[in-house]
Amino acid sequence: MRWYIAILYGLLRLVGRLPLRWLHATGAAIGWLLGRIDNPLRRKAVQTLSLVNTQFGDERGHFLHASLVEAGKSFVEIAKIWTGDPQRTLALVRTVNGGELFDAALAEKRGLIVAAPHLGCWELLNYWLCSRTPIAIAYRPPRRAELEPLLLRARGGLAAEQVRAEGSAGVRKLFKRLSTGGVIGILPDQQPKQGEGEFAPFFGTPASTMVLLSRLAQRTGATVLFAFVERLPRGAGYTLHFLPAPAQIADTDLAVAAAALNRGIEDCVRLAPTQYQWHYKRYSAPPNVAGAGTESGKN
Repeated sequence: MRWYIAILYGLLRLVGRLPLRWLHATGAAIGWLLGRIDNPLRRKAVQTLSLVNTQFGDERGHFLHASLVEAGKSFVEIAKIWTGDPQRTLALVRTVNGGELFDAALAEKRGLIVAAPHLGCWELLNYWLCSRTPIAIAYRPPRRAELEPLLLRARGGLAAEQVRAEGSAGVRKLFKRLSTGGVIGILPDQQPKQGEGEFAPFFGTPASTMVLLSRLAQRTGATVLFAFVERLPRGAGYTLHFLPAPAQIADTDLAVAAAALNRGIEDCVRLAPTQYQWHYKRYSAPPNVAGAGTESGKN
C-alpha cells in the first residue's frame, strides 16, 4: 500500500470513531450541497433520472435532492463500516426482514447467490453476510490500481474471499464455490463491459445488464436472493432486507433472465428509492451503439 493510501486509511479510521448520527448528519450536509451546485455527480443523477419511468411521483427536483443527501451519507458512513470493530458495526443492524429466506437457502446447501444492488449501505451487508457464513464477494478492481489494496484491506475485516469479477480465473472460482454449496455476493447492477451484457428494461428504459449472475444460477442450480441494507433516519442504524428473486432469473434465454434480474433490483429500490445510487450511470451504453451487442442465445 502506497504511503498516501495508508494515510487515507488512517483518516478513515479516525473519522470512523465518530457516532453514526454525526457521520450521517455530515454526509447529509455534503449531499445537500451537491444537490445545489453544479457537479459531475449531480449531472449523472439528473441524466439517469431523466430516463427512469418510476412510481416516485412528479417531484423530480425534490427526489433528486433527497437522493443526493442519501448519497452524501453513503460516502461518509463508509469510514465506520470499513474501519470500526466488526461486532460493533454489526450491532448497527437493528432488524432483519426476510431472514428466513437466507436461513432456508443455507440449509438447502445447493449454493446461494446474494444479489446486492447499489442501494443503501451494501458494505454493511458484506459484513453481515461474512458473520453468518463463509462467502466469496465478486468485485471489480477500481480504475486507479493504487486504491485496490485499500479496498481489499477495508473489506477484509471478516475474512471474505474477494474475487475479481473479470477473467476466466475469477469466474471459475465463483462456479467452484457455488458447486460445493457455498455462498457468493454480486452487485447485480454493475455495468458489464461492452459486449458482455444483455439489454433489458430497468424502470422502463433498456439498460446494459450483466449476465454472469444468471449463468451462475443456470449452471449450478444455486438459489438467488436479493438483499440490501436500508439506512434508518437520524443515524438510528439500519434494516437488512432479503427478497426472493424473480422466477425467470435463471432462464436459459439471457434476455429473459436479464429482464428478471432488473425486476429484482427494482423490487429492492422501491422499498428505499432515494437510497439507490442514481448517480451510477446505468444507461451509459445505449443499445443502438455499434459493438454493444447482446449475448442472447449464448450459454
